[in-house]
Amino acid sequence: MDADVIVAGGGPVGLMLACELTLAGVDVIVVERLTEPDTTIKAGAINAPTIEAFYRRGLLPALRAAQATQRERFERFMRQRPAGAPGGLPARPLGHYAGIMLDGSLVDDADPDFTDRGPIEGIGMVPQQDVERILGEWAGRLGVDVRRGVAVANLDYDEEGVTVAVEGPDGAASLRAGWLVGCDGGRSTVRKLAAFPFPGTEGQITGHQALVEMTGDEELRPGWNRTDTGVYVNGPLPGRILTVEFDGPPADREAPVTAQELQTSLRRVSGVPVKVTAVRSATRFTDNARQASTYRLGRVLLAGDAAHVHSPFGAQGLNLGIGDAVNLGWKLAATVRGRAPKGLLDTYTAERHPIGAWVLDWTRSQVLLMRPDAHSRALRSVVADLMATPSGTTYFVKRISGVWQHYDVAPREREEAAPDASGPDVLAGPDALTAPGGPAVPAEPGTLLGRSAPDLVLADGTRLADHCHDGRALLFDLADDAALREAAAPYADRVSLVTTTCEARPGLKGLLVRPDGVVAWAGGPALADALERWFGPALV
Repeated sequence: MDADVIVAGGGPVGLMLACELTLAGVDVIVVERLTEPDTTIKAGAINAPTIEAFYRRGLLPALRAAQATQRERFERFMRQRPAGAPGGLPARPLGHYAGIMLDGSLVDDADPDFTDRGPIEGIGMVPQQDVERILGEWAGRLGVDVRRGVAVANLDYDEEGVTVAVEGPDGAASLRAGWLVGCDGGRSTVRKLAAFPFPGTEGQITGHQALVEMTGDEELRPGWNRTDTGVYVNGPLPGRILTVEFDGPPADREAPVTAQELQTSLRRVSGVPVKVTAVRSATRFTDNARQASTYRLGRVLLAGDAAHVHSPFGAQGLNLGIGDAVNLGWKLAATVRGRAPKGLLDTYTAERHPIGAWVLDWTRSQVLLMRPDAHSRALRSVVADLMATPSGTTYFVKRISGVWQHYDVAPREREEAAPDASGPDVLAGPDALTAPGGPAVPAEPGTLLGRSAPDLVLADGTRLADHCHDGRALLFDLADDAALREAAAPYADRVSLVTTTCEARPGLKGLLVRPDGVVAWAGGPALADALERWFGPALV
C-alpha cells in the first residue's frame, strides 16, 4: 500500500478530509489535478457548522483575519458608491434567500439553536479562496502529502483496496491504498469511473459570477436586484457582479468567460449601459441539481460536490462539503485502524445524504422565486412578507446558518442487523438512509442529542472547543461521577475523559462528543450503549 487513503481533489473538502484523517493517525495521499490553488471567485461566506469545525481545530484566528480583510473590501465598496445612489442594505444584513435580504434586527436571538455558540459569533464573511488557503496551511503543518498536477485516470478496487491510475508531471503511475475518496468536484472523475448513480434535475438558468473592472456602473443598484429580464447582483466587493438569466443552461460550460459575455449579460439584465473593461476572475454556472444515490460503493467514497451539485445560491455548497469531510473523517479513520463498530461507515451516507437533499431543494426553491414570470412574482411577494416577520426571519436565518442541522444518534433495534462497514462489497444504497445513525429527524428545541455540542465554559476557564484540537472523541464528566469514569475506562484509547464542572449547565451531568463535534450522549443510563455504538466494543 502507498497509503491508507487516497483523496482525489485538493480543494477545501479534500484538504479538510485529509487533515481530519491525518489527525487520527491515518496515512493519506492527496492528488490534485491543478498545479496551483484555484483562485476563481466562488462562495463568499461560511455557515455555523463550518466555523465550528475550524474553531474546534484551533483555526478560528485565521478565519477572523480573513474576515477582517473581506470586511475592509466591503466597506470600500460602500464608500465608493456615489452619494444618493439607488438601493441599500438592511442595518444588520444576515444573508439572503432568493435575493430577498434578511434583516438581523428581526431575529429571535433567544432561540435555543443560537445559544452556546461561543466565539464564532460574528464570523461568516470568509471567501472560499481563504478557506482553501487556511486548510492548505494546516495540511502543511500536519505533513499531509499533497501532490499537485496529478490527475486520476482510472481506478479499480477489490476486497483489499483500491488501485488508482494517475497522470502527472512525471508521466503515468499507479497508486495503491485501502480506500479512495472522491473530493474532485461536480464533474468528478472518481464518481464517473466508479459508476455512482447521480440522479437529479436539469438546469434552467445561465448564471455568471465575476470580479471585473467596469465603467458606467453608477446606476447599478447594490445587492440583489430582480428585473423583467433576470437577476443581477452588484457587490458586496468592488467589481463583483453576478447575473442570472432564465433562458436555459449555458451552451458551453468549458469556454472561457469573456468581458464581452459578461457585459452583454449585465446590460441585458440590468438595463444599465455598463462597459466591462477587464476581467479578474469569472465563472459560468447553471442550476442543475443532482445527488449520488449513495456516498459509498465498496472502498470508494464521495464527498463535497462530487456527491452533490446545485446552484450556488445561498453559498451552501462549500459548507455542505466541509460537513461531509468532518463527518466522514473520523469514521473512515476508525475503519482503517480496525476500531470501527459494525455499520459505522454506513452512517456517513445515512447522516449526510438527507442534508444534501435538503440543500438541493433549498437552491431549487430559490430559482423558482427569482423567475420573472407573474406566478413566481406573486409567490415571491408572499414569501417576502413572511420573511419580514420575526418568526420568518428567525426561520430563514436558522436554515441559512446551518444551526438547525442534527442527526438521529439514538440507538436502534435494527442496529444488530447493520452491515459490516469493513467489507469492501457493501453497496450503501437506499437502505442506508435508514441505517443506524440515519437521517435527521425533528428534535425538540434545546435538545443536545444529535446536535452540535454547545461551547461550554468549564471550571478551569477553558471552553469545550479547546479540548477538540486533536480530533479525538470527548467524554465530559461534569458531576464527579465515578460510574461514568468506570464506563469510560475501557475506551481510553479512543475517547478522552475530561473531569470538570460547568456552572452554566448545573443540570448537565455528562456529555459524550463525537470527533465531529456531535453530541452522542447527554446524561442518563445509556452511556455504555452510546460508547459501544459509536466507538466499538470495550477493551477487556
